[in-house]
Amino acid sequence: MVRVLYDLAGADDRRFSPHCWKSKMALKHKELDFKTEPCTFLEVKEKVAFANWERVPALADGDTNVGDSWAIAEYLEQTYPDAPSLFGSSEGKAFAHFSNEFTNTVLHPQIAGAIVYDIHDRLVEADREYFKISREAAFKRSFADLRNDREAFVTRLRTALAPVRNIVSHHPFLSGERPTYADYCIFGALQWARCSSDYPLLSADDPVLAWRNRILEMFGGYGASEPAASVA
Repeated sequence: MVRVLYDLAGADDRRFSPHCWKSKMALKHKELDFKTEPCTFLEVKEKVAFANWERVPALADGDTNVGDSWAIAEYLEQTYPDAPSLFGSSEGKAFAHFSNEFTNTVLHPQIAGAIVYDIHDRLVEADREYFKISREAAFKRSFADLRNDREAFVTRLRTALAPVRNIVSHHPFLSGERPTYADYCIFGALQWARCSSDYPLLSADDPVLAWRNRILEMFGGYGASEPAASVA
């Protein structure tokens, strides 16, 4: 049996989706073998229809199909209880759930505003028109207007990361000495930026950058093996 994670891909097979990175790190944490199946934006719906889902990530694990990164994390924890825990406890799961929602609702809008046009340039040609139209509609602004406000998005992102910065200034990971899914939620967002844009969202001396780099080197440098488009 080959476990397969359906993963968003850009030009040159660049893997940048923050949600897919959460699931890939979860699978690595659980020490589960898997392969990834690349999907461009225009391929996603057809490729993940088997999971009654329309977005990536989607996981095919034997006879079980799961869509959505949070649902995948819950599934892995329940199905493989003897593997290293993603949450550590019920309290840890609640903390991870908070981290996931904080990332999706607070961090992602600022990162997207700062790099959305860079993502566009790293997509396969067939995806670019769809991506530009859909993202400009979501922001209700043109890419040119968003580019003019890049520094404002970066400033808001750095401010929003204050609680993360305060924790990782005193502990190796958000959960203490070892990472949990709470770490992977926020890491996925920063990996999205690292793989998509050459614009530094974090200052070189930011403890959040050092924390991100620690996670990049985990699992034999799995995260670092994806080529960076930026230094931060």
